Amino acid sequence: MFEDGPVGADSGEQGELFPDASLPDELVGYRGPAACQIAGITYRQLDYWARTGLVVPTVRSAHGSGSQRLYSFKDVLVLKVVKRLLDTGVSLQNIRVAVDHLRRRGVRDLARITLFSDGTTVYECTSPEEVVDLLQGGQGVFGIAVSGAIREISGTIHEFPAERADGVEIPADDELTQRRKARNAG
Repeated sequence: MFEDGPVGADSGEQGELFPDASLPDELVGYRGPAACQIAGITYRQLDYWARTGLVVPTVRSAHGSGSQRLYSFKDVLVLKVVKRLLDTGVSLQNIRVAVDHLRRRGVRDLARITLFSDGTTVYECTSPEEVVDLLQGGQGVFGIAVSGAIREISGTIHEFPAERADGVEIPADDELTQRRKARNAG
């Protein structure tokens, strides 16, 4: 069961996370090993969640041996939230409902919500009043501030190479990338 507050407008968001601000989230992604490191999960978890449809890559799915899945920023965010929900004991069935709900949202929308759970039900709160109403029930709950997860991912994601689904190279302006390119060219 997933209960929520008001749903905001979906926005297609994330140019500021990539060197080329004109690239939409649907075109740029991160390979599985990078997604695992950013989200704090194992590759075995990532593979299982993709095969069972819990969290599937939206940029590019794997097609046969040797192909690489590409996970968008939002996919990595959902992976991180799933990991936190699992770590606190929420059932996989309830996590699936929460993931379906999160998938319909834009990243900026997600930044405005906090997920709470009593271990059984996952609740979405978008205002302090909703949090107070939830806590007045008297039972113990835990919360996941999605904006905090976004900040964590945003701070880490720049350390990993992004890849475009169409194979066009993404220019990177950081010093480390420039050194690697110079070393590999010479």
